[in-house]
Amino acid sequence: MDCQEKQEVPVYSDVDTETFARDIYPLRRPAVLKRVPLGPCVNAWSVSYLAQKGGHREVKVHVSPESRMDFLHKNFVYRTLTFDKFVRRAAEAKHLEFFLSEDESYYLRSLGEDARKEPADLRKQFPELAEDFQIPPFFEPEQFFSSVFRISSPGLQLWTHYDVMDNLLAQVTGRKRIVLFSPKDALHLYLTGDKSEVLDIDTPDLQRYPEFVKACRFECVLEPGDLLFIPALWFHNTLALEFGVGVNVFWKHLPTDSYDKKDPYGNKDPVAATRALQALERTLGILEELPSDYRDFYARRMVLRIQSRAYCMQGTQENVNTASFTHPD
Repeated sequence: MDCQEKQEVPVYSDVDTETFARDIYPLRRPAVLKRVPLGPCVNAWSVSYLAQKGGHREVKVHVSPESRMDFLHKNFVYRTLTFDKFVRRAAEAKHLEFFLSEDESYYLRSLGEDARKEPADLRKQFPELAEDFQIPPFFEPEQFFSSVFRISSPGLQLWTHYDVMDNLLAQVTGRKRIVLFSPKDALHLYLTGDKSEVLDIDTPDLQRYPEFVKACRFECVLEPGDLLFIPALWFHNTLALEFGVGVNVFWKHLPTDSYDKKDPYGNKDPVAATRALQALERTLGILEELPSDYRDFYARRMVLRIQSRAYCMQGTQENVNTASFTHPD
């Protein structure tokens, strides 16, 4: 089935905690939330204000000569700038000062104090700016994992990937297009780890990626002040239509011991999933001892066994495509 005709992400307005918990969260599907209070940041966070409040704190940023960043093939370099200088450069279309080219693109994904051990927390890394941002109370405080600054040059597109925690993307300034794909379309996305190999999702190379047309595409454009609920495991691809500032808030919706304790980014697979994937690699190594025709036969038997034991059959693709994706604003 060809699903590449886009479907709009449903939009809800004036959502409070009770409405989110009752009408949105249980569906486990993306939703745009409008007119949810985010604090004075929506009006205050101009380039000059951000530069002044963020100050000379050094930040590590992605710099790419291309507007479509590719994490698999690393078409970018990491560079360190003071926050005020970074913000001003990221807002420019052409640069007088640059690392690679005058039209290079910038992207900040903020980090914890010790990036190898500590998750990002806006309140710790940028306390002056955190005062302007109100985290929506849609989860319990003890579930909080991280709040991540995301700042993009205009035109910057980031690779398609999934996260293992539920999250809210608050688009504070600028407009951003988000394309999402259901976890049930994982077989059509040509995954390497948590990332899709299909970089150009608008005009994909279908000779190389013929199955991609079967992945159903959900799309929205976030305006300043909008929130996007992205449930865990939903694939997403972002395109900054303008210079924009966002805050991503992640929380632990599974029991705490489900997650890797040494994961400051919140993107490692759950502990049980990691063990299962490691066991699969060992199993595939054992199959290599067989001739190719036997290996093919027993691999197919294993696929059938996985389908019968692990697939969530009540959540079929048809249900994802049609159910609860029309909701009045």
